[in-house]
Amino acid sequence: MADIKYEISESLGMISENQKGWRKELNLVSWNGREPKFDLRDWGPDHEKMGKGVTLTKDEMIKLKELLNQIEL
Repeated sequence: MADIKYEISESLGMISENQKGWRKELNLVSWNGREPKFDLRDWGPDHEKMGKGVTLTKDEMIKLKELLNQIEL
C-alpha cells in the first residue's frame, strides 16, 4: 500500500474519547498535498494512527449541516 501523507490544517473539535485515548475528531485535513477537506475519524493519541473515517468537501458539509439541523433529537 502506498504511503498516505496527511496534514491536519485545523482542529475543529473532539466528539468523543475512548478508554485507550483514541478520539473521534472533526478536522480540516490535507491528504497527499491536496486542498484540505472536512474529515471525521478516530485518531490515536499522537495523531500518528487513524481509524476509518469520512471526508467531505465544503459543499457536502453544508448539506450535512442542513440535514442535521432538520433532525429532532
